[in-house]
Amino acid sequence: MTAPACNIHATAIVLGTTGFLITGPSGSGKSAFALSCISETKRRGRFAALVADDRVDLTLENDRIIARCPASIRGLIEIRGGGIVAVETVSACVLDWAIMPVRPSRDQRLPPENEELQLQIGRTLPLLRVPVETLVSPLDALHALLPKNLAL
Repeated sequence: MTAPACNIHATAIVLGTTGFLITGPSGSGKSAFALSCISETKRRGRFAALVADDRVDLTLENDRIIARCPASIRGLIEIRGGGIVAVETVSACVLDWAIMPVRPSRDQRLPPENEELQLQIGRTLPLLRVPVETLVSPLDALHALLPKNLAL
């Protein structure tokens, strides 16, 4: 059974077999986080691809949250200050986690426990706050936070 779609401001990626919805305000580093994780995962010899950057269509299908890209922006990602570039994409993915890039110097030191992102389709995703602009790569931080869910 498929629920009506909603379109949200976010970025969706797949790393291995895990789908991530990267959320946050404009300029928070969603696209840069996605591109960094995709590139680093591929360098490690694993599958990674963009689903959608900036706008993501969400649906609920067979009790799973599915992310797709609007046709007008398929295969494109923004490098802030550098322009729009083409990258490898997949047409859809099942979303497992939501990620919010955070800057440690500006955000709280520890995140709330068991935080969830409420989606407009009436479901939630577990939310991870992942530091950016630190000495730890976004992928290494994500792997440390999800060692059992992200085999890299």
